[in-house]
Amino acid sequence: MFTRQLTMKLKPNTTPELTRAMESAIIPTLRKQKGFLNEITFISPERSEAVASSIWDTKENADAYNHSTYPEVLKTLSNVLDGNPRVQTFEICNSTFPKVAAQTV
Repeated sequence: MFTRQLTMKLKPNTTPELTRAMESAIIPTLRKQKGFLNEITFISPERSEAVASSIWDTKENADAYNHSTYPEVLKTLSNVLDGNPRVQTFEICNSTFPKVAAQTV
């Protein structure tokens, strides 16, 4: 399995707007993507920073999302982002999330 990790610098006082965008637009979009398994977002309001990790069944499906749908996600987030997010990718070596762990068995 594979994860894409987005580290985002946020404009001041936009964490509620980020939360709404994730719940109403981005997560529903992710759920429609082939190979998408899970999303978890961490927010640090005092640092105006957020980290979003999406989990995918394969690197190929994560890459397909990156090229086809991610540009639209960035547009959705444009009101809350201060600069461009940093994207990193990782292979998952272990997890305690039931949905994720079930995929590795």
